[in-house]
Amino acid sequence: MSGEVLFTVLVLAVGLERIAELVVSKRNAAWSLARGGVESGRGHYPFMVVLHTGLLAGALVEVWVRRPETAPVLAWAMFALVVASQALRWWCIATLGRQWNTRVIVVPGAPRVTGGPYRWIPHPNYVAVVVEGIALPLVHSAWITAAVFTALNAFLLATRVRTENAALARLA
Repeated sequence: MSGEVLFTVLVLAVGLERIAELVVSKRNAAWSLARGGVESGRGHYPFMVVLHTGLLAGALVEVWVRRPETAPVLAWAMFALVVASQALRWWCIATLGRQWNTRVIVVPGAPRVTGGPYRWIPHPNYVAVVVEGIALPLVHSAWITAAVFTALNAFLLATRVRTENAALARLA
């Protein structure tokens, strides 16, 4: 099987994982809203969806069009980082439980989660996003996608973290 085909399978697997996230997110968002949850940052959410979809599509297009050579050591190292970022993401989801979703929804009176990875890092899910945004395309040397996603994601995360911090501050 060619490297391009194997990479396509990996990107499709990550895409399926994202669909699973969205199912969990939708259920958890409904739970939060039913308990008086207040959503913040609606304006940037569509850009986040487009950017994350663009990461997957861009990596595939770049690999199939450019057909870059990939050093096995780079491919395996980046694959390990992709797996680690998925593990961190699901640790975040498990730790936040019903409070986790892809939107910024805060339930008044809900306790602030300080366990799991949140014990050490204020926004560990975004660490997973940053690592994955670099590592996934680089599994097959799609450096243009990695660079573009990383640059655009930096601007989006600055807005997202500011929005989330302000929403969480209202819990205190």
